[in-house]
Amino acid sequence: MRTVNIACARSIAIKGVAALLLALALPGIAQGQAGGGQTQSAQAQDRPPNADPAFPFAREIEAFAKANAASPPVEGATLFLGSSSIRLWDIAGSFTDIPTVNRGFGGASTPDVLRYYRRLLPPVRPSSIVVYVGENDLAAGATPDRVTADIVTLLKRLRKDYPRTPIAFLSLKPSPIRWTLWPKMAAINKVVAARAPTVRFTYLDVGSLLLARDGLPDATLFRADGLHMKPEGYQRWTRLVDNWLDRVVPGTMEKAS
Repeated sequence: MRTVNIACARSIAIKGVAALLLALALPGIAQGQAGGGQTQSAQAQDRPPNADPAFPFAREIEAFAKANAASPPVEGATLFLGSSSIRLWDIAGSFTDIPTVNRGFGGASTPDVLRYYRRLLPPVRPSSIVVYVGENDLAAGATPDRVTADIVTLLKRLRKDYPRTPIAFLSLKPSPIRWTLWPKMAAINKVVAARAPTVRFTYLDVGSLLLARDGLPDATLFRADGLHMKPEGYQRWTRLVDNWLDRVVPGTMEKAS
């Protein structure tokens, strides 16, 4: 009987404490929900809803289609394809001696690029193609094997559609905010580089250009978010890609001179 009474007393005490904690927490929860609702409302105002929520990049893809329709096809352009590292790159200002087409969209993973693949291609055959994808895949939780397979799938598809077009893959880059992912990125880079001869693309190591002497990402080359590059970082990429274009695209050096 005494054991039962002790158990009942413990039960009553636990329920009492739980009720007290709930009472104390309710005002904070209500305030948090109200604040969260205001934040979400503000974000909704800043970011118009997609026409089709099933396709998160519908607006970006629509903008590419409008750009194609608004002006004549760019003959002999270099196509830059990929995620925000491509989108935020001042392609036209960096490569003033050649026509370019920028098909980068922020937050894109390799599966996203594959999903919208046909809509990302320019109306006419590009003279060369530069690709940067894979980083967001890892950040979203994809395994290195999965990321590598998707990258190679994309490069194979480009090679099939453009048998004679020079293609460059830019290695996954290190950044301060994603430094913990760098070992996985390096593993992906190594495997993708090894596939370059068989798939017939050029592997360009842009990652080492962003490291300081101590082997860590050079913070002076990145924006405050620790992820995207400043113009100084893009200048290093531009020099490397420009040298590659001089070698593979006929007439590029003559235009530069």
